Order: sequence, then C-alpha cells, then structure tokens
Amino acid sequence: MDQLPLLANTPYTLTRALPGIPFGEAVARTRSALAGQGFGVLTEIDVKATMKAKLGKDLRDYVILGACNPALAFAALQAEPGVGLLLPCNIVVTADDAGGSVVGAVDPVALFSVVQRTDVASLAAEVKQRLEKVLDGI
Repeated sequence: MDQLPLLANTPYTLTRALPGIPFGEAVARTRSALAGQGFGVLTEIDVKATMKAKLGKDLRDYVILGACNPALAFAALQAEPGVGLLLPCNIVVTADDAGGSVVGAVDPVALFSVVQRTDVASLAAEVKQRLEKVLDGI
C-alpha cells in the first residue's frame, strides 16, 4: 500500500489527532461539529477512491471536505470579490496508522493573509476561531 504521510502541524494548518476514533466516525463527528459552528459541507473529495481509480494507488482513508459558513463567506466576498478563489475552507479527515484519525483544517488567517486587507483579516480570524471550536468539539 502506498501511504501518504500523516497530517502535521504547519504554519497553515490547524490539526487534531483523534486516537482510537475510527475514520468513519471521525468524518461524522467533523460534519456535525462543522454544522454546530454554522458551516455546511459544499464539496467532498474521497482522495483514497480517486487515487485508486486514477492512479491504481491504494492509500489510507483520506477525505477533503469543502466547508463554508455562508454569512462569513458573503461578508468576505462583499469586501473583496477575489476571495472566492480561496473558498471554501478545506478540512481533511484521514486515518492514522493505529486505527485512529487525524483532522486538519486550513488556517484561514494564514490563507487569507495574501489578501492584505484588515477587514478580510478580521473575518479570517473569526473563521479560525470557529474552526478551532470545530476541532475541539470532535
């Protein structure tokens, strides 16, 4: 089996390990926690299935959820229409090597820093706070 490295903390991610929480349960918990913070899941990419179908590679369970908080996204788009290029916020859920899972989210403060606008930065900070609550609530 070809394996991807596990998610790690980087300057652009918010990451939580979920030891003992199987992948399917981690995905369900993540979806629920996102909803609790006003996010909907707009897209879902099953990376494992895609890599198997396109490249014949067998990977660990790995899904990318494209999450969006409509009110915050609308405010950001009103301030800077190009922000749409940075949406939605991606959340990754992956299995680890010990039967647990890891959940990671893009750090919106790091991502939106390219916009270089204080009004957008304040919205990114609010999104970050909500995503941290999502990760804490899984």
